[in-house]
Amino acid sequence: MADERKILYLSAEVAPFAKTGGLGDVGGSLPKAIKAMGHDIRVVMPAYQNIENGRFPDIAALPIQLNVPTGSGAIPCGVFRSHLPNSDVPIYFIAQWHLFKRDNIYGYWDDAYRFAFFSLAALELARVLKWKPDVVHCHDWHTAPAITWLATAGANDPFFANTPTVYTIHNLAIQGNANWHLFDYMGILTHALTEEPYGEVNLMGRGIYHATMVNTVSPTYALEIMTKEGGAGLDGLLRHRAYDLHGILNGLDYDEWDAASDKNLVAPFSVEDLTGRQKNRRALQARLGLPQRDNIPLLAMVSRLTSQKGLDIMGHVIHQLMNGFSGEAQFVVLGTGDAQYEQMFAQLARYHQEKMTAVLAYEADLAPLIYAGSDMFLMPSLFEPCGLGQLIAMRYGSVPIVRATGGLADTVQEPVTGFVFHEFNEESLWHAVQRAIYVYNVDKPRWQTIQTTGMTADFSWERSAIGYEKLYNWAIARAGNEPQTVS
Repeated sequence: MADERKILYLSAEVAPFAKTGGLGDVGGSLPKAIKAMGHDIRVVMPAYQNIENGRFPDIAALPIQLNVPTGSGAIPCGVFRSHLPNSDVPIYFIAQWHLFKRDNIYGYWDDAYRFAFFSLAALELARVLKWKPDVVHCHDWHTAPAITWLATAGANDPFFANTPTVYTIHNLAIQGNANWHLFDYMGILTHALTEEPYGEVNLMGRGIYHATMVNTVSPTYALEIMTKEGGAGLDGLLRHRAYDLHGILNGLDYDEWDAASDKNLVAPFSVEDLTGRQKNRRALQARLGLPQRDNIPLLAMVSRLTSQKGLDIMGHVIHQLMNGFSGEAQFVVLGTGDAQYEQMFAQLARYHQEKMTAVLAYEADLAPLIYAGSDMFLMPSLFEPCGLGQLIAMRYGSVPIVRATGGLADTVQEPVTGFVFHEFNEESLWHAVQRAIYVYNVDKPRWQTIQTTGMTADFSWERSAIGYEKLYNWAIARAGNEPQTVS
């Protein structure tokens, strides 16, 4: 095992305390895997309304007050403390009623100031605790202010001077733009980046520019964001940092997603005995109001209904599928999102009432049953930094049909664990669906091999943590805090 590192981990979302997507999943799982490797990792996030209102009973207030220095004067805040569930990883919550005790996590005019304050408060917490981190690990634009401060004003701070940073990009498209006055608020004097219009700060760009090391949540996504098509306006900056840019695939929480113990399933099953899948399939069909048939493929999608998820090429393909152009089949979609896509699926479901169901709602207990009862899982994403659905689907024996982008390209291989198409158009998706249905119908032994290979693939957080440990070591060596060694 490598030397113990002290890692300060900052995130706007940490499951189960706050989660709107993959950022929260990573925050709730990765620190536990890093802790298991023998490192002292401490997580910090804002105390949102659900924390302040006592939704989580194991959270206690610390007898300290932080006085966070800003251009508007010192602003006081409190701190709560708890642990990540089923672990001894400490998590701290920055409590400031005016900034974080609100109905939603995001969506306010002062979001940039809210998260700049959070970033500064998290660093102040480490100082007050007299716990000097070896690495500060920040995630997405919300915590980029911490990296920016450490690289500028913090460089002259005796406590934080020469502290290396790791910056993880989960979604490059959301960049955190703000007025240049934000730097006055943070006490920072610096120059503008080429990517920043006059008088404007781009926090995502700042994190990329100032961090010691940068990574994304899959190797392919790391390459895609250095292109004009995938770089969201920051491709030039990312190419400039190419030597320090790495891709580390997200993992899956195997304690949470386990078909042998999932209480949302009507019958447990494992890779050694798949008979329970048939019972889950029939339960799923009954719940959806579909005919309980065993001899036709049941395709599924569980997703946010947005253009990123490839829904612009879905409508005609599902219509063809339900019309029997590739034989009889059933389809279910679960999710909410943009009105145009909800209407599309609702209209298709009305037209194909005996073959398709659209559940346009958030039903967390239904999702595991869909993974466990479906034969194929669709993810035709336009782009996908990592993707979680395909990992869960494979774990539960539902064969993924995906577009070769981002983490989907890194996790699904045809014909080993699923079916893959490359061009973002209806024809390519339709051909991939036809290939999957053909194997399902005519070659059951090969189909079961694809299922079991996916179920036994290693996408654990333990595997991901090894990559982050290397990144921490490289960051420390890059900062000159110890001799660089080959690992």
